[in-house]
Formats: sequence, structure tokens, C-alpha cells
Amino acid sequence: MDRSSESDRIWRHEAIQKVEADANRSADTHLLVLPLPQDWGIQLYLKDESTHPTGSLKHRLARSLFLYALSNGWIGEETTVVEASSGSTAVSEAYFAQLLGLPFVAVMPRSTSKEKCVLIEKFGGSCHFVEQPAQMYAEARAVASQTGGHYMDQFTFSERATDWRGNNNIAESIFEQLRLEPNPIPSWIVVGAGTGGTSATIGRYVRYRRHETALAVVDPEGSAFFEGWMRQDPSVTSSVASRIEGIGRPRVEPSFLPSVIDRMIQVPDAASIAAMQYLLSAIGRNVGPSTGTNLWGSLQIIAGMRTAQQTGSVVTLICDGGERYGQTHDTEWLSANGLDPKRHLQTLEQFVAGGPWMSN
Repeated sequence: MDRSSESDRIWRHEAIQKVEADANRSADTHLLVLPLPQDWGIQLYLKDESTHPTGSLKHRLARSLFLYALSNGWIGEETTVVEASSGSTAVSEAYFAQLLGLPFVAVMPRSTSKEKCVLIEKFGGSCHFVEQPAQMYAEARAVASQTGGHYMDQFTFSERATDWRGNNNIAESIFEQLRLEPNPIPSWIVVGAGTGGTSATIGRYVRYRRHETALAVVDPEGSAFFEGWMRQDPSVTSSVASRIEGIGRPRVEPSFLPSVIDRMIQVPDAASIAAMQYLLSAIGRNVGPSTGTNLWGSLQIIAGMRTAQQTGSVVTLICDGGERYGQTHDTEWLSANGLDPKRHLQTLEQFVAGGPWMSN
């Protein structure tokens, strides 16, 4: 018996074409330069993923997840799409669900920024809140079951939905854009971990292409990733909710691939905020706090390269724009959370001006 009707196949083919057309319409994201003292012989590049149609790195992931689910036959013409997300993936998935005319439900921690919720609703999605981040997974499965929908489960499928060998993934794009730069093969690529999918894609690609590039993953306070990597224990959990939205998880997610990571750096939350503020003053880019985490880790690595008298290039990501995170600019929120970025900001300013890296 043929379980797939002709109308199902036609709809699926058209849906895949629509998602791929979105990629074809989107030019590649820019690779920006953060000026450093020329005599260092070190270049720092920031790949600006905020220029995607949905404003974040997660646009790539959402596109891949939809193509993966469509190709697997998990999404049909009337499927409700459900995702567990702290915000940006849900924004991007809401966009693709709207593109395909499908209902979308984001299961999110109640602490998720209001700005992200507005964007999800702008793209036709709805927000379903839980009190604690660790409740998202079970609740998303329950919502999918109740609606007869499909739980996308970015935390499981992000590392396999993206073609890590190339096909214009983020790693291939980085190396192509560096081709005419002074150090076209970066010494380090630095990324954060939300699902672990980006680090898995980049780490696999670097090894597949036989590059000498090392991969560093930065992690905020209270996240399970750093401790899990240090202890080589995927069962590690954390009861502390991350204050740096988009990265940091209460558990080591299934998509996190520790074997492709050369170094992990735990970044203080106040340092993430300071680096976010520094980037606004340095190059005029208003970015989210996870980008601050990336920048702090990148400059810490560059400080180590300077000490070792090494030259080369370092690449990191601008994950999304700061307009999604109003509270991180609010002095009352910072004070209530015990976050004072002042001394970290001073460290950054002194270092980039040519001074030493002062450990905080």
C-alpha cells in the first residue's frame, strides 16, 4: 500500500523548493574585521550572522531542520511545528513555518526576552511558556502530541541536519571569505554552544578538509557544557538558568560533540556583557550577549597567541543583534543580577590598545 499520496508528494516538493529558494535569495553574511594593533600580526574577524532574514545565526539551523524534517517525511501540509527554544531558533522556525503555511508553537522559558516573543508572533507563531528551562523538552513533546504536530527537537537534530562537509555551511563560508586575507587558514575559530550544532559542523568540517585550525567553544556561567567537557561526562546537568540568552544549557545536549573541540573557555557573565558593550563602541555594532561571550573568548585566545609570540587569524561570530535583549542594557537588571561589567570593559579597552591581558 502506498502510504504517501500524490498530493503529499507535490506539497513536499513545493515546500522544499520554497525553503531552498530562501537560501538562494540570501547573500552570504559579511565577515567584519575588529581592528587590532598591526604589529601583533593577528587578525580578528567577526562573521555577522545578524544579517540573515530572521536576524540571527539560527536562520541557518532552522532552514536545515526544516529541510531535514521535510525530507524525512515528518512534516506535512497540516502539521503543527513545535520547538523548545530560548528564542532565536524559534524566531527563525516561525519564519519558515509561515513560509510553508504551517502553525508554529515555541515552548520557551518564561524568562525569554519580550523582544524575541514579539518576533515569533510577528512571523505567525505562538509562545507557550514554562517556568524552568529544563521543562522545555518534555513540554514541547507534550504540545506536539496534543496537537498531532511534530517536535523539531533542535537539541538532538542540529548536529545531523546540517551538511558538515560543505554545501555552503557556515564553516565553508568562513574559509572561502578568508581566501584573500593575510592568514587565510585561521589559527582558531571561536563559537558558543546552544545546541552544539554549530561547533559540531565547524569541527567536523575542519577535520574533513584537513585544516590546522583549532576550535574553541565558549560557555557562560552555570552551563552544563563546560563541566561536561572538562569531566568528559555527558550526564552533567546544571540547575542554574543561563543569563546569557541563546547559549548555555542545563544539560549537555545530544548535539554537543566534545571530540571535535580543542579548548573550552568559561566566560563570566559580566565579561560577556562588557564585550557586548565594547563592540558597540569599537565598531558601532549593537549585538547580543552571546556575541559578547564569543568576543571575550576570542580576545583571551589572542592574548595567549601574543604571549607565545604567534601570528595568525581568529574568527568568531556575531550571533544576533542587541535589539532582542533590552534587559542586558538595563542597569537595574544588571544590578539585580550582580553583574558589573566595568572592570571587564577596562580589560578589553586596555588590551586592544596594546596593553596586557589582565586576568579577571
